[in-house]
Amino acid sequence: MVVVRLQRIGTKKISHHRVVVTDRRSSQRSRVLEIVGHCDTSSETPRVELDGPRLAYWVSTGAQVSPAVRQLLKRQQRASSAKPSTSR
Repeated sequence: MVVVRLQRIGTKKISHHRVVVTDRRSSQRSRVLEIVGHCDTSSETPRVELDGPRLAYWVSTGAQVSPAVRQLLKRQQRASSAKPSTSR
């Protein structure tokens, strides 16, 4: 089974994560099928960048999204909908 989950790549006490597509049975440091984004959680507001079309493709093929990635997606949707418009 294929899963979309976080892979930790940061150093000690400075965490950075990749959003990866991998086999559920493989370990966190093992080979991944595709990197679909990254997340910098070292600051107060986490900076998340995702490749939406590729993520949608993997989910449509049956990949399961981990709870941590699901929470990041919800947080990113709330942040994008809460941005004020700049029209004058």
